Amino acid sequence: MISYNRLWETMKEKQISQYHLIKYHHFSAGQIARLKKNMYVSTHTIDTLCRLLDCEVGDIMEFKPDQSTPGPMG
Repeated sequence: MISYNRLWETMKEKQISQYHLIKYHHFSAGQIARLKKNMYVSTHTIDTLCRLLDCEVGDIMEFKPDQSTPGPMG
């Protein structure tokens, strides 16, 4: 599972609110809603966030293995 918890931490560190992204950078409120729910977003969205927040992909998202789903070997 992809988690976007790091995004919220990075935004807090950089003192950038969701409102600021929407109002001043015309970032989609729908995409923010998807990120809050750890839903799929495009690489374009990740690229845009990295540019706006001046950060790396790892500052926005991380992979967490889903314990309930067996991997490819089991």
